[in-house]
Amino acid sequence: MGLGWDETVYVSQIGGQAPAAFFSAPRARGVSLLVAPIASWSSSTALLRVFLAVLAGLGLFLALRCWRGLFPVRVLASGGALFATLWITMFYGPQAMPNFWVAIGALAAVGCFLRAQADRVARAPLWGVAGSAALMALMRPTDAVWVVLPLLVLLVCVPGWRHLRLLAALSAGLLVGAAEWVVEAYVSFGGLRTRMAEASRVQGDLGWNIAVGDQLRSLSGRTLCRPCTSSMPDVAVLVWWCALPLLAALALAVAVRARRTARTLVPLACAFSVAVPYLFLIGYAAPRFLLPAYALLAVPVADGLLRLAVTPSGRRRPVAVTLLAIALAGHLAVQYAVLSRAVERTTVSHAAWSRVVGQLHRLGVRPPCLLSGHESVPIAYYAGCASVHTHGNNANTTAAEIGRAAQRMPVAVLTTRTSGPPPYARTWRAYRLEDPGPYRGQYVYVAPGRGTAPSAGQRATR
Repeated sequence: MGLGWDETVYVSQIGGQAPAAFFSAPRARGVSLLVAPIASWSSSTALLRVFLAVLAGLGLFLALRCWRGLFPVRVLASGGALFATLWITMFYGPQAMPNFWVAIGALAAVGCFLRAQADRVARAPLWGVAGSAALMALMRPTDAVWVVLPLLVLLVCVPGWRHLRLLAALSAGLLVGAAEWVVEAYVSFGGLRTRMAEASRVQGDLGWNIAVGDQLRSLSGRTLCRPCTSSMPDVAVLVWWCALPLLAALALAVAVRARRTARTLVPLACAFSVAVPYLFLIGYAAPRFLLPAYALLAVPVADGLLRLAVTPSGRRRPVAVTLLAIALAGHLAVQYAVLSRAVERTTVSHAAWSRVVGQLHRLGVRPPCLLSGHESVPIAYYAGCASVHTHGNNANTTAAEIGRAAQRMPVAVLTTRTSGPPPYARTWRAYRLEDPGPYRGQYVYVAPGRGTAPSAGQRATR
């Protein structure tokens, strides 16, 4: 597939293929550290994908191990399988993105939390809580807070759940993981409050906004739904998502009957908590946002489903087993169909970036170089250039600085079909991008003296 937009931002912070892209306020450095063992010395996307895929599988295994003793092994294995076979998990597990790792941290943190409550002498669960909280905060500090919010409420407000060492471990993990993000807030953004306000602005000003419909629309394989104006996907795609609340209720009913309500209610509460901002406080959607919620729901839901298929004495219910097998087979077929479409759509999009890079190189825009304009962040990474913007969410320079850069290196601006060049580039040479994909009819403006004459098949305008 090649690297996606967000991936190029994270990888460029540590890799040598292109200068580091602008790092906006909501982002955290965890992913860059995660890919450093490969990206610091190799630009191979295939090698990075294999590394992340293996790491993702290991991470899921270790997170499920944290639940040993709380649920039977068959429940943990089934829950892991349910989570791992979602198209969203398969798509993002091998990617340089933070959401999967927040999900792994959330699953491990809640499991270790419950084990620490069950055995207040054991030290291993305390270390597990601290490490898992640190992992989440390192990847996305705000998501980490939403995940642990129910845990903090239990530790502070419910007498039977108060556990000072556990509270200390959870708090320490959050602080250690978020430390770099907080320090960077004061160094680069003018303070923590300013960075949080800027992060909210970049994400469309967080506030009451029901985004449930947007999340439903994104389930068809769209990696980002902003604005989310497409039609709803097929019913077959929506069934599993709409069934999740019912399956969660089933899991809770099974837990109450088995007299182990807490170990089911706690992950359900954390799943709801981490889903709240992405269902009710944000004006757009991406399916990866809810990965932590899906991970936390997986084990309780698996427990509920297995209780339908197997009696407490271990005897199978043939009818229930058959219906459950058919439902799961259909579910897997739908997940893989959506995954296939998502990969195909993404591959086409990223291939278009590569073709634009080829045209830029023919025009003389080669490293060291500077790109601005439409989708310049990923295209600049593919081209080996730096990316800059004078306005918008990625604003990091001024027109005067771009003008000075044009005196010492190739500089180009990419435009859309409907927008013209920025004022500082109106006198630059304009070349129409001859691309059979989404860039047909768009233009690139190259600073004077740095480009070449248009090649055959390209039309130039002034």
